[in-house]
Amino acid sequence: MTDDQRFMQHALELAKQAWQMGEVPVGAVLVKEGQIIGRGFNQPITHHDPSAHAEMLAIREAAEHVGNYRLLDTTLYVTLEPCPMCAGLLVHSRIKRLVYGASDAKTGACGSLMNLVDHEGLNHQVDVTAGVLAEECGTLLSDFFKWRRAQKKQEKAQS
Repeated sequence: MTDDQRFMQHALELAKQAWQMGEVPVGAVLVKEGQIIGRGFNQPITHHDPSAHAEMLAIREAAEHVGNYRLLDTTLYVTLEPCPMCAGLLVHSRIKRLVYGASDAKTGACGSLMNLVDHEGLNHQVDVTAGVLAEECGTLLSDFFKWRRAQKKQEKAQS
């Protein structure tokens, strides 16, 4: 197992925690020199905070850990391609590398819908590795949305 796969496994475990809370199962870890310095999983519903994405929470924890808002020489592992908000955060925090699992054709801002992290007009670009454990990451998301649709259908039938 490569380091990328190993750290993505950590992100997948966090994504499962999000599901347990009824949140979209996305997990993220931020790594510096082979050590996890930040962890996060989606919690916008729980926190009543539209910015409480997995990436945002992992980066906030890491910045607090290192005592700096610049996270130079770090790698973010996230189970789903970041949205525009999170892609902007990667640029602003100067993260060196992004590794993600499943692509997001609807809101992905790191190569799918758009590519903010490699925009030549911005003052920082992020190296991207896509598709690490993509099948596992994508299946977790698909299974969650199937489960959620079934729940809503059941609720409708009961009312």
